[in-house]
Amino acid sequence: MDLALLRTFVTVHRAGSFTRAAALLGLSQPAVTSQLTEITEAGLDRDSVTRTLHFAGPPEFLAERALPALTPLIAQGLSIRTAFGPAEELLSGLAAGHHDLTVTTTRPRGGLLTATPLCDEEHVLIAAPHWAAELGGTAVLQAGGARVLDTVPLVEVHESLPLIARYWSAVFDAKPAACAAVIAADLRAVLSCVTAGAGLAVLPRYLCADALDNGQVVALLDPPVPPLRTYFLAVRTGTLGLPHIARAHEWLLRTAVDW
Repeated sequence: MDLALLRTFVTVHRAGSFTRAAALLGLSQPAVTSQLTEITEAGLDRDSVTRTLHFAGPPEFLAERALPALTPLIAQGLSIRTAFGPAEELLSGLAAGHHDLTVTTTRPRGGLLTATPLCDEEHVLIAAPHWAAELGGTAVLQAGGARVLDTVPLVEVHESLPLIARYWSAVFDAKPAACAAVIAADLRAVLSCVTAGAGLAVLPRYLCADALDNGQVVALLDPPVPPLRTYFLAVRTGTLGLPHIARAHEWLLRTAVDW
């Protein structure tokens, strides 16, 4: 192995992040990630022993985006084991060594975990077309605000209404007036309920884009600044020195540019 590449590998391992390693080496961050990618590609291809990545995150995001993105690494000798759950639970599992890589919407604090922004998701207020017709259209909703929606049942992933409450605060500067009519712990189930006409929901655009395109649901509003939520890619500090973790981490960051 080239000694310069080996030095980069060791520095990333000790520093715990590409940014700190780049500063120590006097290189740009893209140069460091490029060198580490060269190392990990060679390591995965050369090593006949299967390397297992313990990967955790929201079930919908992993199923629709992250896991398909990692598929090319399977041919290079990577195997993947997944875990799903709430953000705090998964971050605790990551800190305890149960996971290697975690996608989360909560930025971890402290020095034990290192998080890198992965992508932003736009949230969309959706309902079946008949609800939009009953409400009188977007113009009525824009004029009347959140109170116009009080008659429409709410569909959410949790009793605390995390997505709806965030949207109401950002767009209407208000709190939801009602409890959820349906609680489904998977956003894909929320979308199915909304498509069937159960009520309205707030969902990430990537998850409901097809349903919007084919007319199964409609966006009730198009705010000038749509609410966004950031996904982070978290690891235990120092573990990016392990080739299979570093490779998956870099691969996801590259792929997420197009998300």
